[in-house]
Amino acid sequence: MDISEDDRDPGPEPTIGQLIERRLSRRGALAGLAGTALAAIAGAAARAQSGSPSSFTFKEVPHVNDPTHHVADDYEVQVLIRWGDPMLPGAPAFDPHKLTAEGQKLQFGYNNDFLGLHPLPAGSTSGDRFLLVVNHEYTNSNLMLAGIGEGRDARLRADQPQTELEMAAHGGAVLEIAREGRRWRVIDGSRYARRIDANTPMRIAGPAAGDAKMKTSADPDGKQVLGMFNNCAGGETPWGTWLTCEENFYFYFTGDQAKHPEQALAKRYGIGRTIAYAWGKYFDRFNFEKEPNEPHRFGWIVEIDPYDPQSTPVKRTALGRFAHEGCHHAVAKDGRIVCYMGDDSRFEYVYKFVTAKPWNPNDRAANRDLLDEGTLYVARFDEGGAMTWLPLVHGQGPLTAENGFTSQADVVIGARRAGDLLKATPMDRPEDIEPNRINGRVYVALSNNGARKPEQVNPANPRAKNDHGHILEFAPKDGDHASTGGTWEIVIAGGDPAKDEGTKYNPATSADGWLTCPDNVAFDSKGRLWIATDSGETAGIADGLYACDVAGPGRALTRQFFAAPKGAEVCGPIFTPDDRTLFLAIQHPGEGKGSTFETPATRWPDFKAGEPPRPSVLVITKKDGGVIGS
Repeated sequence: MDISEDDRDPGPEPTIGQLIERRLSRRGALAGLAGTALAAIAGAAARAQSGSPSSFTFKEVPHVNDPTHHVADDYEVQVLIRWGDPMLPGAPAFDPHKLTAEGQKLQFGYNNDFLGLHPLPAGSTSGDRFLLVVNHEYTNSNLMLAGIGEGRDARLRADQPQTELEMAAHGGAVLEIAREGRRWRVIDGSRYARRIDANTPMRIAGPAAGDAKMKTSADPDGKQVLGMFNNCAGGETPWGTWLTCEENFYFYFTGDQAKHPEQALAKRYGIGRTIAYAWGKYFDRFNFEKEPNEPHRFGWIVEIDPYDPQSTPVKRTALGRFAHEGCHHAVAKDGRIVCYMGDDSRFEYVYKFVTAKPWNPNDRAANRDLLDEGTLYVARFDEGGAMTWLPLVHGQGPLTAENGFTSQADVVIGARRAGDLLKATPMDRPEDIEPNRINGRVYVALSNNGARKPEQVNPANPRAKNDHGHILEFAPKDGDHASTGGTWEIVIAGGDPAKDEGTKYNPATSADGWLTCPDNVAFDSKGRLWIATDSGETAGIADGLYACDVAGPGRALTRQFFAAPKGAEVCGPIFTPDDRTLFLAIQHPGEGKGSTFETPATRWPDFKAGEPPRPSVLVITKKDGGVIGS
């Protein structure tokens, strides 16, 4: 997301004893990281003589920052679909000067983020036909709309028709795609094709459904809601549904925070702190002075069945309410489903949800409401590499009426406040979290936290003013994802080893291999780690996609495979099961100071005079049809 956040107060001031302990801990952690950084510089020369220990053989893409994309030699890039391309019957052809909400509802949405692949037919292993699910996170009005001007404030200048267009461009999409040779195409007229937007009817399920805090004048029962927005990363279930995540929902609501009836809750979630859209000017439900409960109905995991275009999306409130960045699952030893989630704001937490019952692989319908019952946990990362999952359960520990929690609905609606009381570990913007199915470990992309002060460091976040982020790896105790214990370590600490303090890479990492601000992670079938970045331009480089081993001599040796066009973020990397196709979402190309519809920083991907840049989904294949990364 491009909107800067104040984020939360990290808590009360520490004692002098805590300060000393943290500083000593930080010195030890940074000594190890700095040693690795020095070794990386020295190791670059040795690498030329000894050869790379990486299992990847592609020629690295150099660090760049220009109007187009770049991919490793011997690979080719295909644009699969772009913002505004027709998707549904009756959709108009893309014309950036004749945009309407009615047309946008039938066209591919804006700022594609998470990508998911669901095989066709369901359960197929051929890998040549899929339903591609896509999040449409937010809109850049200054790049999307003619005449609205520059800057983030352009959204606030939108009139009502433009606001309705923005609402239609949010949400998500379901596409049917097929492989023909090395090329892929979207199937026109597919019965599965679907657009979901900020006004799509949805059901509210789980402990918050029907709670007083979820009721509005339009929905006095508190069980129905219109739409989803700011959907960033996501995941899938083993029964084939799409889990899409509402992230920075609070930017969409207008009002004076001091007038919200739930002051503690509103402040903790930033309601009214940063207003980025004009929606509340035209629609009462986005003005919390008129509808104070409407913000409580966003910030959830939404489950959608891509195989049934008539199905109603469901907000699964048992998984908690916060700025959701991802929701990837693992299967516990007893068959229960474990969903890992991050709260993408500075000083926020890492969560997981464990279902109460195991999933049924033989009866898809039996899993329909599995995510409505279970236990939500928040993570504490301790000294020495130990971690503990703390249950967020009403009536346990401090989660009682005395502290403002009268039910499990209060716990999930105010999950951040519950995590505060349990003293979870404040992290450096937890973004994507994904289990590696090969080694059983889980990888957390911690994007950055420039607001962390020296006295606020902790073992898992050891750098003050962490502008470049890091990747943390943890292993569940006994290999069981339902366990409440485990161990952790920092695998990669971002930044340029030649000038940034506390970086951590394999010593053989090249001058083009360092990265900044890890955002999304993915794994190929070998369990190798692929890292997509966001905010690379703050370090003078384009965002990109990097690959590294997680074991052996090439562990943490990051190599740049793809570089994005100027202003863009790389999102949603996902591989076909045979590793011969990689899909990427390229979001907000051309974003940046001074860039407008009329004079964008790039006109990627079409480079047509008079047309703005268009967020797009890319297909990457090897020219010889081989495995990606080999």
